[in-house]
Amino acid sequence: MNPSTNPSASFDLLIKGMTCASCTGRVEKALSGVPGVSGVSVNLATEKAHVVADKGIHVNDLIAAVEKAGYALATAEVTLAIGGMTCASCVGRVEKALKAVPGVTAVSVNLATEKAHINTLTGIATSILIAAVQKAGYEASTGTILSAPALSHPTGWWQNRDSRHLVIAALLSMPLVLPMIVALAGIHLAIPGWIQWALATPVQFWLGARFYRAGWKALKAGAGNMDLLVALGTSAGYGLSVYQLFSPHAGHGGSHFYFEASAVVITLVLLGKWLESRAKHQTATAIRALQALQPATAWVRRGERDIETPIEQVKPGDHVVVKPGERVPVDGVILEGQSHMDESMITGESLPVTKQVSDTVTSGAINAEGLVLINTQAVGAETTLANIIRLVENAQAAKAPIQRLVDKVSAVFVPVVIGIAFFTMVGWWLHSGDVQQAIINAVAVLVIACPCALGLATPTAIIAGTGVAAQHGILIKDAEALEIAHRVSTVVFDKTGTLTLGKPRLIAYEAVDDNHHALLRLSAALQRGSDHPLAQAATTAAWEQQLDVPTVANHTALAGRGVAAFVDGALLNLGNTRLMNELAVDLSPLKARADLLEADGNTISWLARVGDTSQLIGLLAFGDQIKPEAQSAIANLTHLGINAVMITGDNQGSAKAVATALGIRDYFANVLPADKAAAVSRLKQRDAVVAMVGDGINDAPALAAADVGIAMASGSDVAMHTAGITLMQSNPERVVDAIDISRRTYAKIRQNLFWAFIYNLVGIPLAALGLLSPVIAGAAMAFSSVSVVSNALLLKRWKPGSTVKKPASTTLR
Repeated sequence: MNPSTNPSASFDLLIKGMTCASCTGRVEKALSGVPGVSGVSVNLATEKAHVVADKGIHVNDLIAAVEKAGYALATAEVTLAIGGMTCASCVGRVEKALKAVPGVTAVSVNLATEKAHINTLTGIATSILIAAVQKAGYEASTGTILSAPALSHPTGWWQNRDSRHLVIAALLSMPLVLPMIVALAGIHLAIPGWIQWALATPVQFWLGARFYRAGWKALKAGAGNMDLLVALGTSAGYGLSVYQLFSPHAGHGGSHFYFEASAVVITLVLLGKWLESRAKHQTATAIRALQALQPATAWVRRGERDIETPIEQVKPGDHVVVKPGERVPVDGVILEGQSHMDESMITGESLPVTKQVSDTVTSGAINAEGLVLINTQAVGAETTLANIIRLVENAQAAKAPIQRLVDKVSAVFVPVVIGIAFFTMVGWWLHSGDVQQAIINAVAVLVIACPCALGLATPTAIIAGTGVAAQHGILIKDAEALEIAHRVSTVVFDKTGTLTLGKPRLIAYEAVDDNHHALLRLSAALQRGSDHPLAQAATTAAWEQQLDVPTVANHTALAGRGVAAFVDGALLNLGNTRLMNELAVDLSPLKARADLLEADGNTISWLARVGDTSQLIGLLAFGDQIKPEAQSAIANLTHLGINAVMITGDNQGSAKAVATALGIRDYFANVLPADKAAAVSRLKQRDAVVAMVGDGINDAPALAAADVGIAMASGSDVAMHTAGITLMQSNPERVVDAIDISRRTYAKIRQNLFWAFIYNLVGIPLAALGLLSPVIAGAAMAFSSVSVVSNALLLKRWKPGSTVKKPASTTLR
């Protein structure tokens, strides 16, 4: 789309879903009905809608109209690195500038990562977005972060400008504060005013030039920021001192200059920004550590030779050789060899995992001792490692809902502070008649204010929390999931594959006519080709018995109940008790035996021949083992005051046995996959904040229905995409850890916001009352953001299992 130079603006919208002329008519009618739209033309061939509307119209109104008509617009995501931001006010101004660009639907700017994530309609040039940021007084690019943290400079810290300027500012300011220091020992040292001026001037206008530049850009954009406050405050102190030095009326002998105040404030702010930069650099260590796992090259087997190939040139289907001690460069399946793989940086599992032929391997894992040949399935941006990095980056870039309060405060912060400083100066002048004291108190007000701490409070905690969680195999998709997870009061577990190993084995099979082998042969025939755990258990048992499994025809899956197929011309049904009741099959010949097996925690499947009169053939009993960590996970959730609930499609007896073994009081049995979401919704109606834990495709609706979904990475991709949190280990104890890290992260956010607000709520009134000198105010302002970031960094010490003691677990057959 291209904004017009006329009072109206034109939009070219790419519409998805149109198939005929009637579709174009519906889209035109929908768009024409939006207030402010003066013209619409929809082209089916190009799938574009050209809209002419008032410049004041918001593109989201057009999007809503198209979606209401049953269609969608093609959108794109753009990430820009933003340079020049120093505080929360800057964040608000950049967001406002980007949101004003026609076609931008959503913007999220993160002060800690110095990035802007923008959702736009397809077709908007990135240069338009960059120009909008630059017009607001900041830098923007599609490359890396513009303001690289101090100490990360490749040629050493002294070559880094920020580090060098800080040292020079400190050396020039030290003689100015020396008389104040020795005065504490009763030594009176007077430095001539012209020497003080000579020392303070380069600090003010050379080393402090950044504050003038950024403050001037803010003024041109019609707003203010931290730099403007520093520039105004130090300039007032410096200007007053220059007036005293050169004014013939001020007198030199008894005059007190304030050069040390302006110089030391600038030095302290530079120190604060330097420390803040170092701390911010440390918060992103998790991302850098994950990025470092991806090897730059891979050994690809070409014929009889192994050729070292850039990773960008490796393609799916290539055979990659991984030698002992090397990192796996691709996702794939082992074709030859066996070894142990260290996957700790990906899954959080500290012990190496045995890998052999047909096992999957993940990019970034370290091959321990054996040489393996891998068939490449995914490489580059498609690998599990790349997906993890994207997930963590998105979570760290997102804003927590609580940030909305901070944004509202930041929008008015600088103008309010300037107003308070003005009234402070006027009030003191009128009260005491001492213009010098009035100016100095106003300077203290300007200097103590610190909007940068407000801007860093939330994102630094989110970056540190999601980063350390990712290092231990807990992937939090976004800040909203993080915020909801800390309030969870009920956790719902799917049974199979989540609380149990999900690898059931055939415990018993009994036929009505005692022809047990025939029962197993027919059951395996109906289950052949299925990836359901019970089906695999039946076919494995038939294979172990070396039985001849017949072929079937017209195989049909019966969702949540079983399967049906024709074998040798007869229609057979294999499934649960619900299915048998629907078919009116008489189960009484084996009902007593089935009850005993169910009471032991087994899952029962029935095989019946269906016709004019349905006939029971026999039953199969499957047993699944409870995961060793399941009991401790439930106990720890109870310790945290969280109610654990189990949901399963298995029978009542099996569900009760598992629930009893784990200490779960509430459970749902015989639940169809489609009804799991309804069960979750019923729990939410009890005013509970519900987390759903699952790993299968049939868990996806329940994961979406919960307040926050938690997926096991060992399960389906559908479940992981639906969930807000993904656990890279199929370990229910990680559920406790996910809730624990979310609680700790949210606690850090609250602590940071408290300190950020308290600095200003306490400091500004004290400065206005004349109880703070500009030097003390500058130190407080400089270290407020440092304390906020440092507090967030404490999250890096978190480790899984650090919350409560884990009792010894038990298993069920």
